[in-house]
Amino acid sequence: MTRTRYSLAIVAAILVVTASWGSAQTSARALPLFEVDRTWPAVPARWKLGDPSSFAIDAQDHVWLLHRPRTLVKPEEAAKAAPPVMVFDTAGTFIKAWGGAGSGYEWPEREHGIHIDNKGFVWITGNNCPTNGLPGLRKVADDQILKLTQDGRFVTQIGKSNQSTGNADTRNVHRAADVWVHAPTNELFVADGYGNHRVIVFDAETGAFKRMWGAFGNKPVDDDHCEVVTPASFPAGAGPQNFSIVHAIRVAKDGMVYVADRENRRVQMFKPDGSFVKQLVKTDTPFARDLALSPDAAQQFLYVGNGQDIVVVDRKTLEIAGAITVPGMIGGGHQIATDSKGNIYIAQTTAGMQKLTFKGLSLPPAR
Repeated sequence: MTRTRYSLAIVAAILVVTASWGSAQTSARALPLFEVDRTWPAVPARWKLGDPSSFAIDAQDHVWLLHRPRTLVKPEEAAKAAPPVMVFDTAGTFIKAWGGAGSGYEWPEREHGIHIDNKGFVWITGNNCPTNGLPGLRKVADDQILKLTQDGRFVTQIGKSNQSTGNADTRNVHRAADVWVHAPTNELFVADGYGNHRVIVFDAETGAFKRMWGAFGNKPVDDDHCEVVTPASFPAGAGPQNFSIVHAIRVAKDGMVYVADRENRRVQMFKPDGSFVKQLVKTDTPFARDLALSPDAAQQFLYVGNGQDIVVVDRKTLEIAGAITVPGMIGGGHQIATDSKGNIYIAQTTAGMQKLTFKGLSLPPAR
């Protein structure tokens, strides 16, 4: 390790360990340490990337990027637009790329979420709204989820573009943000999302509807609009009884479901059947942007995007343990993912993308 990289690691350790979160912080425990990998990834020179939207990790620790080629509006850049799915290894070496419109399926107009399940299938969502006014996009709603092979071959589609009838619809999603397959039950949990305000669960093999729920396990209420509405104020208490933007979802190995309710700045925790367990609300910052689980056997940490940093949360208690904030970090991300080594990958849309290299755990304070 060079002297510069060593110094960055020391600074990172200090910043993480000394993060102050008041009475919610768990002080006497080891916390993860990171530093920015400034060389990751190596994008082929022939291509340009649009806004990076989401990352996923497969069983080989290949890193799958979903970006938005249509955000490249300058003709000279649009001509070099990379395919929307780009695959790299953990060192940043390019592996392959594919994606886009094809026969027999509806590619999302505005790419949003990507997930690789335990069987290796690739799941992709979109969040386009017909009236968003964004240049170069058709006036359709992304009301579908795609399932494909790792070579981009179409497998199946849940829902159809522009067909949602709202939160009671069990056949279509409505601008879904994120998905996660829980291997033991082979169920697809969907953060649905921008147009709807619910978690909906499908059979990952057949696409059959299983169940759905809203905030606190309530029946979700329709409130469909294109613009992002952040509350003007956040009164003390449990918060709204309906989700706002259900932006990210993760299901832990033990079946607990974690939902990022982005505009309400809270993470809610559920049993697999949708029974509400508890929540973490943090309204003083742009909290609950995205979610990722630490890869240790117990998945002890839940990482939660928080504006310019990533909050480290005890997954079982939902207590804040610290924060990840290191020199050169681009922020808490639009969507984030972790690989088996503990590295974090940040997709930050207009700010780019980044790998945070896991440097181990800090030593807990001596007693």
